[in-house]
Amino acid sequence: MRPAPRFRRSALLGAVCAGLVVGGAGLTACGGGGQDPDQGTNGVGKLSAARIQSKARQAAEAAPAVRLSGSVVTKGHTYKLDMRLTANGGTGTVTSKGQTFELLRVGENLFLKADSAFWAHEGEGGGSSGADSSAAAKLDGKYVKVPQGDPAYRRLSGFTDKDVLLDGTLALHGTLAKGERGGSGTKRYIRISGDEGAGGTLEVSLDGKPYPLTLRRAGGAGTLRLSEWNQAVPLKEPGLNETVDYGKQLPTS
Repeated sequence: MRPAPRFRRSALLGAVCAGLVVGGAGLTACGGGGQDPDQGTNGVGKLSAARIQSKARQAAEAAPAVRLSGSVVTKGHTYKLDMRLTANGGTGTVTSKGQTFELLRVGENLFLKADSAFWAHEGEGGGSSGADSSAAAKLDGKYVKVPQGDPAYRRLSGFTDKDVLLDGTLALHGTLAKGERGGSGTKRYIRISGDEGAGGTLEVSLDGKPYPLTLRRAGGAGTLRLSEWNQAVPLKEPGLNETVDYGKQLPTS
């Protein structure tokens, strides 16, 4: 009758070890060796840093939509972005110098919406450098169509261009190397970096498609987060009662 208790103890230990496997804990005490860190992942963790970056770029380019948010520092200016992007346009907000404005691009048509303070802001010398107060009041909360011939069109449309923003987001500088893994559950990632972080770091998902998740730009030039991959972004041009068309050039802002 004694084998039965031994069997029960053996079965109990087996169940405990199985539970540890499911929980992701180490298996040294169970005699199973270390767990493969790539088990259950998309496998990119096994690749070189350059291949991981390439896989992330391919996945990002093929995705129909993404949300990009965070901050970018360029030429001494800091921009805070929260943009939802597709191959056909984008929508969201940009904040610079304490002023926030909305951008909406559908195909080639680009619209900007801001409050009156944005249009009638004061210049560095204290005088009004934007539209006069009456004109600014009329523009308050309206979508202003940005003429394609206006110098602002190219600059502003870049914030709504998925390819343009991703090209900058996925750029790392210097010698690439793999870093540590992080996250848990279905939010695991592997980090790659350029020049030991001085050239930027990029976190790439280890679950599902190897989408880029977070970029810390080189030289402390901002941090960007990428999320909501493939979620639909409804893009619709504003109605005539919501829009002001300035013709060939925007009012100075």
